[in-house]
Formats: sequence, structure tokens, C-alpha cells
Amino acid sequence: MLLCSPYVRAQQTLLRALAQFDGDAADVRMDERLREREFGIFDGLTKAGVRARYPEEAERLTALGKFYHRPPGGESWCDVILRLRSLLDTITREYRGRRVLVVAHQVTVLCFRYLLERMSEQAILDIDRQRDVANCGVTEYTFDPALGTTGKLVLSRYNHVAPLEQAGEAVTTEPDQPVGPH
Repeated sequence: MLLCSPYVRAQQTLLRALAQFDGDAADVRMDERLREREFGIFDGLTKAGVRARYPEEAERLTALGKFYHRPPGGESWCDVILRLRSLLDTITREYRGRRVLVVAHQVTVLCFRYLLERMSEQAILDIDRQRDVANCGVTEYTFDPALGTTGKLVLSRYNHVAPLEQAGEAVTTEPDQPVGPH
């Protein structure tokens, strides 16, 4: 089963993945819950741009933190997490026991990690500060039936880009925005 964000770049990535493993396009579902976080009035702005254009919102962001702040017209990380909780319920109900490939975006990947690994807010924000999720980076979980009472997904790889490097493709190394405290 393949689940994909409806955004164009994600669909382009999905098409390349399908070509690599002869995936069946009939097993592809676009799901709006996989879209990237909506940035609202902050869309396309750097931190400096937000401070210059929306100083009051920049102060709210500093006071609340990026996990909880919702820019006007946008979403907080918590909003994304709520969408993904719903999606995980759907995956559990409809695709239990099947391999599922998900094509999504940076905040979506990080929020999946937060949920699946039962992380604290601080732990996932620390991971976010360390490095961007690379374009086409692979995050993989395997199911370990011996963990917990009914088994558990365990992180096997995060931000894995070796297949891209082996194919001679450029790997995103520069952050989208300057890295710093939020």
C-alpha cells in the first residue's frame, strides 16, 4: 500500500518510487492528512522575515514555542499531530499486517516520529533542530512482535539517503531556513 500527500512534489517522488520497484498504481491513495504543515501568513518567510513583517506573531511564537503556535491561516505541530493520529487509526484499521509506504514532508515525518516513538515534545524539537529531513530521505520502521503486549514499530532508519547517493542524485544538504532557536 502506498499513501501519498496530495502536494505535487510528493506525487513526483511517489512516481519515481513506483518506477523503481514496479509498484502497482492501483495501491496508491492520496491522503490530505499527509500534507505538509500549513504555514499560513508565514508561508515562504524566514524567521527574520516573520519578525520584520509580523512582529506580534513572532512574539507569540517565541512565547508559545513552535510546537503549539498556530500562525494565522496556518497550523501548529499539534494540528499536524491530530491529523496523523487519525491517519494512523486508518492505517491500523485498513492496512494491518501490510507494508505501507508513506510519501510526505518534513514536519509530517517528524510528527510521525513523535507519535510512533512516543517522544516528548523536547525530544522531537531537538531532532528538528539538528538537521532537516532530506528530500527523498527514507525513514523506516519495522514491526517487532516481541515488544509490548501486541508488538511495536521500531525505528530502523531515519533520514537515510544512501540510495540517492548511489544513484548519483543530489541530496539536500542546506537547510531551508537558518537554524536557530524557536
